[in-house]
Amino acid sequence: MTDENSWNATDSSDLYKIEKWGHSYFDVSDKGEVTVTVRDNSGNATKASIVDIINHMRETEPDFQLPTLFRFPSILRSRIEELFSTFNTEMERQNYKGRFRGVYPVKVNQQQQVIREVTEIGREFHYGLEVGTKPELLAALAYFHDRDAPLICNGYKDSEFVDIALRAQQMGLNVILVIETAEELPIIQECAAQIGIEPTIGLRVKLFTESSGLWQESGGEKSPFGLNFPQIVHLVDTLKAAGQLHWLKMLHYHQGSQVPQISDIRAAVYEAARIYVSLYNEGAPMGILDCGGGLAVDYDGSHSNSPSSKNYTVSEYCADLIEGIRQVTDQAGVPNPDIITESGRAIVAYYSVLVFNILDVTKMDPVAPPEISIESPHHMSLNLADLVSSIDVMPATECYNDARYYYEQIRSLFYHGVISLREKAYADEVYWYVTRKVLRLLAENDEVVPDDLQELSSHMVDYYYGNFSIFQSLPDSWAMHQVFPIMPIHRLNEEPKRKAVISDITCDCDGLLDRFVSDDAEPQQSHLLLHSLETDENEATQDYFLGVFLVGAYQETLGDLHNLLGDTNVVSVTYDNGELKHEVKLLGDTVSEVLSYLEYRDDELLQSFQQSVDGSVSSGILPAEKRDTMLATYRKILNSYTYFARWRGKPSAQ
Repeated sequence: MTDENSWNATDSSDLYKIEKWGHSYFDVSDKGEVTVTVRDNSGNATKASIVDIINHMRETEPDFQLPTLFRFPSILRSRIEELFSTFNTEMERQNYKGRFRGVYPVKVNQQQQVIREVTEIGREFHYGLEVGTKPELLAALAYFHDRDAPLICNGYKDSEFVDIALRAQQMGLNVILVIETAEELPIIQECAAQIGIEPTIGLRVKLFTESSGLWQESGGEKSPFGLNFPQIVHLVDTLKAAGQLHWLKMLHYHQGSQVPQISDIRAAVYEAARIYVSLYNEGAPMGILDCGGGLAVDYDGSHSNSPSSKNYTVSEYCADLIEGIRQVTDQAGVPNPDIITESGRAIVAYYSVLVFNILDVTKMDPVAPPEISIESPHHMSLNLADLVSSIDVMPATECYNDARYYYEQIRSLFYHGVISLREKAYADEVYWYVTRKVLRLLAENDEVVPDDLQELSSHMVDYYYGNFSIFQSLPDSWAMHQVFPIMPIHRLNEEPKRKAVISDITCDCDGLLDRFVSDDAEPQQSHLLLHSLETDENEATQDYFLGVFLVGAYQETLGDLHNLLGDTNVVSVTYDNGELKHEVKLLGDTVSEVLSYLEYRDDELLQSFQQSVDGSVSSGILPAEKRDTMLATYRKILNSYTYFARWRGKPSAQ
């Protein structure tokens, strides 16, 4: 432990590794608050405290509540600029003759605000879009107006999908239909003939090169997507026979999202370049090699090949793709193709931050030895109590072994009805107090901690109850064990001393965050150091805010309605003319909206509830004068936020 007065913002920055994963966007101020760097379109920047933003929202928006997702469009611009400038710089350095043509995969975050801002910011770079379904295609077409940017159509396609894509090509858009299955070519041929247009097509190949990471199954020969080598040859022969080989202008492959190892990326691009050259030599005009997604985000700041990190930089990623394609095509005497990447995660992950408040804490250890207040306690309880005064005079491990023996006997006594609930509760407090103190003594004396006690120590953590849903806001944490950077956004001039895990407010034991960015050599740890909650002069718990960072990719659209907790509020933060601006872009789901997704209707709910209320009144259970208040309360909550809201003032006496 550090002297409490010596702890400062730099110590917190080091503890939570914010410089490792923050990518210069996030920092800790001298005031002890997390700041985010926001820029205007001219590049002028300011560091904004997220706590100040929350306080401003509370003052200007009466209905503002947490949890809230904060988006920072200037970070989105920075990510797009970095990707394009790095590719262009590296192409010039390697004397590469093709161009870089990036696209954003809509599936990474399909929210309307995100797609609108991606297309608006990306227009100066001719940044394109990638879609995989009809709904995604229709959403893209509504905001995609750049005729110089590619619109890549992946996914399984029926005639409706192909029809609208080809009609978009008629409008002058640069549409590329990527063939995922052999059955799609006849559909494209038929629709093209009916419309009277020659489409631009690509084909997706299953590489035999496999990748590592959490999403490795979406690449390699076992992938459900794309064509194998025999299917590619058959497709080429079919196009030749129909006189349509000139339609084929792009090869596409995809290794999977969040590829942590650069060696996998390098191996795949060489294989893909060989296939590209072969297709060119077959007579297809080609011209584009789409390397798909995979550019990873360093969520845990370890710069390693862990699934939540990457062992390469953006510069290394760009250099290796360009080098691999250049070497293979130059050697074969084939023109360098334009390069497309579908790097969605790396573009939008940093763009969003989830902030929620802590509602309560369950602590595992009593701060002082409990006093016995039980008449005629069992002798096992007395033996356990005697250990409190013996901890400092007997060997620590011997003390723990005795405590464990007595505690197991007491559990058995309670099971058989010998001792009361109150006595069992007292024994629990004594046991955890002794165990905690034994661990502290072993640490102070640099003694070896026995394996069983070490395992027990890992479970001796506080439970901090957060006002959010993991299943709605952080589904990859639950489903894929994805690690996200999590830290307090204030009080960072104070040393956090409580080992904690974070529980959400769903009624599910899986709604638990217990994998965190580590403060040591390991990329992950099973607890997070947090501050104790404080109370004001009225004994009310003061605000304690946590931020979950790098959540802009996938989390919003993969979230579900577990326990009927809906979408959170969304606030956009911008910087313009020297002024920080905050705008509510989306109000979180109300109870009514969430229920409507499951076929509930307000009028039916109200009618049915009213019948129940009237029945209680007619039977004398509910006083008649309470009827209208009961119905009004139901209507009010039906239109309220699905997350926890503290009472403002006292509830109505009615």
